[in-house]
Amino acid sequence: MSIENVRAYLKGMNCPKEPIEFSQSSATVELAAEAAGVIPARITKTLCLMSKEGPMVICVAGDTKIDNRKFKDKFGLKAKMLSPEETLEATGHAVGGVCPFDLPEGTKAYADISMQRFDTVFPAAGTSNSAVELTCDELFHYGKCVEWVDICKGWQEEE
Repeated sequence: MSIENVRAYLKGMNCPKEPIEFSQSSATVELAAEAAGVIPARITKTLCLMSKEGPMVICVAGDTKIDNRKFKDKFGLKAKMLSPEETLEATGHAVGGVCPFDLPEGTKAYADISMQRFDTVFPAAGTSNSAVELTCDELFHYGKCVEWVDICKGWQEEE
């Protein structure tokens, strides 16, 4: 059901891209990369965390981890992932299909700069067997992201 919500949402935003439904699971970065035929780093992980203002999602490249110091410096608190139940409530999407599209009012979206090294990335499209190929600018726009952030580690050569 959630992919239909995402499909309708993207269409309502005049997005020319269609979500892809895979015959296999794309619930993890590795599975999604295999399904999409791309390197894992191009898979967008959409992490659901709590901020001082309420729930938020942050889209990050598939080969990254949250840098706790950068996160605390940016958001003023320790990074704490929401439980699967809290994530579903905060996003309308179950874990494995979490994306920045069609979020409930009050859930903010951010995009991490780790994705900007790719021409296109693959965020989920609401289910654990879907994705949509977007440029980083399209992801930012259609995901109604608040801002680009730098909260990840593990993707830059000097790290």
